[in-house]
Amino acid sequence: MPHTYRITIQPKEDYGCVRPDRTLTFDVTNHDDLLSLVARVQQRRILPQQEVAEFTFGLKLLAEVMVRHHREPLFKELWPHFREFMKYLKRPGPTAQGYEGNEKRPGPPT
Repeated sequence: MPHTYRITIQPKEDYGCVRPDRTLTFDVTNHDDLLSLVARVQQRRILPQQEVAEFTFGLKLLAEVMVRHHREPLFKELWPHFREFMKYLKRPGPTAQGYEGNEKRPGPPT
């Protein structure tokens, strides 16, 4: 059963002031319950807790587009690798990093 979501992207601040005129809203359908999936990824502790929603939603949004267009040139080369990544991610087992949720976000490489 598909799940439909309305996603809104709005900058929190733009040089000190909120810009509600710079909002993007779109609807998506996904075969997964994304809110439940976020909770499952949090339980696995594969990322710092503050990054789980960002990772899960980004990955699932990309995955749905790739499934629909995996034979097109833009995705054709990436598709086999992406499928393997998804299989690895869905595989049961111990957590990858054991994040507890209090880690500081790493800075950019220097």
